[in-house]
Amino acid sequence: MLTICDTHILLFWADEPCRLSATARAALDLGTESANLACSDISLWEIAMLYERGRVNNRAGVTASAYIQDILTGMDMAVLPITADIAELSQNALFTHGDPADRLIAATALAHRAPLITADEKLRATPGLRCIW
Repeated sequence: MLTICDTHILLFWADEPCRLSATARAALDLGTESANLACSDISLWEIAMLYERGRVNNRAGVTASAYIQDILTGMDMAVLPITADIAELSQNALFTHGDPADRLIAATALAHRAPLITADEKLRATPGLRCIW
């Protein structure tokens, strides 16, 4: 079963695994073993933006793209595109979250009928969105 990861989950996995809940960690381990993890392509943009703002740990001194690729490779992560249906779904009134990227990530999970690993309380309160935390 496909499992979608919110952007901060990728960052927690890479730099601060202690911030992951036990349930999220188990879901990530299972998803990595079975190659069923995915993220929305907007997460790549979010990570690059955070990286350039210095909000991402850069102990290795690598470029943003190398940092992102290391995460994707390490997690055996598929990157899902934002489709027209996902874009439309992200504008649905069921989303109370104001962040456009978070709306697209949640819409990606809904469109793929996949659970979303997230610590975001607003997303976890979204009707019909199955969340793991």
